[in-house]
Amino acid sequence: MTAKIIDGKAIAEAVRQEAADEVAVLRQQYGTVPTLAAVLVGDNPASQTYVSSKGKACEAAGMGSVTHRLPATATQQEVEELVRALNADPAINGILVQLPLPKGLNEQAVLDLISLNKDVDGFHPMNIGQLVMKGRVPQFIPCTPAGCIELLVRSGITIAGADAVVVGRSNIVGIPVAALLNNADATVTICHSRTKNLPDIVRRADIVVAAIGRPEFVRGDWIKPGAAVIDVGINRIEDPSKKSGFRLVGDVCYSEAVEVAGAITPVPGGVGPMTIAMLLQNTVRGFKLQHDIDA
Repeated sequence: MTAKIIDGKAIAEAVRQEAADEVAVLRQQYGTVPTLAAVLVGDNPASQTYVSSKGKACEAAGMGSVTHRLPATATQQEVEELVRALNADPAINGILVQLPLPKGLNEQAVLDLISLNKDVDGFHPMNIGQLVMKGRVPQFIPCTPAGCIELLVRSGITIAGADAVVVGRSNIVGIPVAALLNNADATVTICHSRTKNLPDIVRRADIVVAAIGRPEFVRGDWIKPGAAVIDVGINRIEDPSKKSGFRLVGDVCYSEAVEVAGAITPVPGGVGPMTIAMLLQNTVRGFKLQHDIDA
């Protein structure tokens, strides 16, 4: 058996086009467009790249995008004052604080300040709390977990009734994606560094979401034949054959798992493109919330 490859690039492009279509309608009806504000503190090269990519995606969808840059020496007060100003600006529909922040800054305190109606990353404790509570609906769902579910749904993979295993329990991916799977009526097991007999637990899963941050950690013989595998990880490993000296791999050993799984996301080109696509959707939702439009 060779797994069906879940094409994250193609699915992300479809989501981005849907966002662009909504933006065009909003522009025609309201004379303005959803606008995302990114806060970039310091000069971390990866953060600069991510923020630039998000800005370009906004522009391609016809949305507004502004980036506020602060030096690495910015104080907690300066960062918080900027977030408060963006909260109060009616032209801004989504606020994204690019993480990680430089050492010495309290990330959680900054994230907690973001208005619930502009928390397009979905990291505010209130949004996460509503996500995990039965019968509650968060204003926003974190982008990467939402992208994982979108990949499953648009690939025709049944979640309801499935046994799902999430490897990793981070606040950014593991906990929220487990909540989303549970909300979609999967039976969910969350595994982590203290989990005993991890391979045996993963082997029972119809759906595996790997988000542990360790290269090629989940092996092919851990995968149940026909299972769907969503690999959230992106890791650099040395590869002298590459001009860059490295290659990107996920948290799943792809070459092994692809021979066993029923469907699998590649790295790169799987979950990664979905994160920005879902960010666009969330920014459109922010616009609708702030204009009292049915979202």
